[in-house]
Amino acid sequence: MITSKQHTITAQEALPDRMEQIIPTEPHAVNGSVLRAETPVNQEQILVGMGCFWGAERLFWQLDGVTSTSVGYSGGFTINPSYSDVCTAQTGHTEVVQVVYDPAKIQLETILTTFWQSHDPTQGMRQGNDVGTQYRSAIYYYNDAQKDAALASKAAYQAALVDAGKSSEITTEVAEAGPYYFAETYHQQYLEKNPRGYCGIGGTGVCLPPWERDK
Repeated sequence: MITSKQHTITAQEALPDRMEQIIPTEPHAVNGSVLRAETPVNQEQILVGMGCFWGAERLFWQLDGVTSTSVGYSGGFTINPSYSDVCTAQTGHTEVVQVVYDPAKIQLETILTTFWQSHDPTQGMRQGNDVGTQYRSAIYYYNDAQKDAALASKAAYQAALVDAGKSSEITTEVAEAGPYYFAETYHQQYLEKNPRGYCGIGGTGVCLPPWERDK
């Protein structure tokens, strides 16, 4: 059954903007990095949505070469949304992880492999029991190299799913990154602060084979 929270909205239907911006008040709970929207010199960032951001963030802060992570909202219309706003499915945003990484120490392919293999990208506006547009799968890129890698890996994973006998089409949104809004401080590195907290992460069991970026 499709619920109202699984329907996309238009900008005209979105909740009003908020004047106050959410700014994390604590450093990264695992590595002490400063949480900021700007990318440090010689580093890059990419935004990934794969369901509830609590469990997703932990996957990425564990990767060597990832220098910082945070969670927030992107892909929608309302400026400076709160968590309660996003949960109404009336802002257009999805929950995302901001992955900041040193390209000299980790390849984007490693990050994308973690993304594809750690959730089910065929479920549309949901991830498991988490239902709504805020849980949709997404990759928001910042440059052409990231775009090419995202699209090539998406095609490769679709082929891998077919080879594994799974007929569902990938519904992951791949788009240029727009505004990224931090989630409230208590959401940041949630599973480090709450080790027994909810984690809805679960993949398809299909591995992503090696692939070549589009030229």
